[in-house]
Amino acid sequence: MLRRIFSGLLLVGAVGCGIYWWLTAPSVVAASLLSPRTPNLANGLSVFNAGGCSSCHAVPNQPDRLKLGGGLAMPSPFGTFHAPNISPDPSAGIGRWSEANFVTAVLKGTSPDGAHYFPAFPYASYQYASVDDIRDLFAYLKTLAPVAGTTRDHDLPFPFNIRRNVGVWKWLFMDGKPFTADASHSPSWNRGAYLVNGLGHCAECHSPRNFLGGIVAAQRFAGGPDPEGEGWVPNITQKRLGDWSAKDIEYFLESGQTPDGDTAGGSMARVIRNTSQLSPEDRAAMAEYLKSLPPVEGPPRPSKAKQGKEG
Repeated sequence: MLRRIFSGLLLVGAVGCGIYWWLTAPSVVAASLLSPRTPNLANGLSVFNAGGCSSCHAVPNQPDRLKLGGGLAMPSPFGTFHAPNISPDPSAGIGRWSEANFVTAVLKGTSPDGAHYFPAFPYASYQYASVDDIRDLFAYLKTLAPVAGTTRDHDLPFPFNIRRNVGVWKWLFMDGKPFTADASHSPSWNRGAYLVNGLGHCAECHSPRNFLGGIVAAQRFAGGPDPEGEGWVPNITQKRLGDWSAKDIEYFLESGQTPDGDTAGGSMARVIRNTSQLSPEDRAAMAEYLKSLPPVEGPPRPSKAKQGKEG
């Protein structure tokens, strides 16, 4: 009897391990799916700015936003992440990556060696980007100067340091569907939706998260605690931006100046350095989309004494 129970438990355990291994398998984009094409470097630069690549990957405390040696420390409730080197350096950066390696990393969150990247890399939003945009981004990055030197490993306690578990997170919080235009809206609105939800990954900071670190879908864009642990990220639905015009939002994305004369600070200042490089048409599209978001009540904010400054 005990032998049967033990055998049954072993069988259940084996089946459970098999399901876990299948469920958490990293996804890749096969090189065979990438047909030959001539990259558009101008579009690659636009994608670079829309995606905010320099905000995380530029070497901290130096003025060159194209020096992509990484090193920025990003605190979180799960530990501290350190942005990697994404310059074309063949040893420390992505100089030896194939185009398929890069597309897989950005759209699937899978490294060239087949491991899950942690979702501090906002691939849950980048998944909505087009493959051609990511291919153009890769071509553009290859034109930049290599930066030597690897960055330190992430500082994550157990069990958050187990990359295989990220496969469960992806299963819960990624749908794997590309962006689809909404025919009921204008081309400009759809361009804004694509930039805000995809490349711009605005929801990654401007939404509250659950205990697993996934965005609370019902409060998307409604603000919440700063993921880096200090201050409060503002609500960017019409609950807070109802008094802002589309032109106000456009100007903020260009200059960092709010309608009441305040200036963006903290991590948002880094974002503005990117959005200020976008075309006026793209900033207008983002503003049009943001103005269309219905008002959503965000999570309760702490008292002003505990709140700190708002980003």
